[in-house]
Amino acid sequence: MSGKQIGYIRVSSVDQNTERQLHGVALDKVYEDKCSGKDANRPALTECLSYLRDGDTLHIHSIDRLARSLRDLLNLVEELLARGVKIVFHKEGMEFDSSNPNPSQALYLNILGSVAEFERQMIKERQREGILLARQRNAYDKCGRKPSLTQKQIEAINSRLALGESVTSLAKEYGVSRQTIYVHCKGVKKA
Repeated sequence: MSGKQIGYIRVSSVDQNTERQLHGVALDKVYEDKCSGKDANRPALTECLSYLRDGDTLHIHSIDRLARSLRDLLNLVEELLARGVKIVFHKEGMEFDSSNPNPSQALYLNILGSVAEFERQMIKERQREGILLARQRNAYDKCGRKPSLTQKQIEAINSRLALGESVTSLAKEYGVSRQTIYVHCKGVKKA
C-alpha cells in the first residue's frame, strides 16, 4: 500500500496567489499557510506535520516555502525522514527518502537552505536601513501612525481645560475624539 501525496504551500501574505505552487501535481490533501516562513510555527504546517504518516510523500514547491532558516529546514527534513516521509522539492528537482539517502542532495539542501537564510537576513538588513533613513527624515513612527495631537497642542489643551473649557468643544476644535483628549491630557475626568 502506497502512502498519500500531501502538498504544503506557503506564501508570505494573504494577498499573494498560491496557484503556481504545485500546479499540476496530483495531491490527496493540501495544507496552505499565508504567513512568513521565518519560523516553523505556522498553523497549516503544524497540522500537515501531524497528519503525515510513514510512507506518505510531502510535496513542496521550493525549499524556501518550507523554511527560511537553515536550522528549521534541516530539522524539518530530518524529522520527516525519521518518520518515513518522503520529501519532494519540485522547483529544485530534489527528492529525499530515508530508504535511499543521497549525499549530494543533502549537500545541495544545505547550500540552498543557507542561501534562503542569507536572503532573509539581507531583507531584514535592508528593512532596518530603510527604517533608520526614515527616522532620520522624521518620516517613521514606530507605531505606524502619526500622533493625533502634537506636544504643543496637548499643552494648549491642558491649559484650556484648566480654565474650564469643555472636552467636547476642544475635541471638535482640534478635530479629534473626546477619547483622544482623555488619553493625552492630564487629570481630565470622563463626564
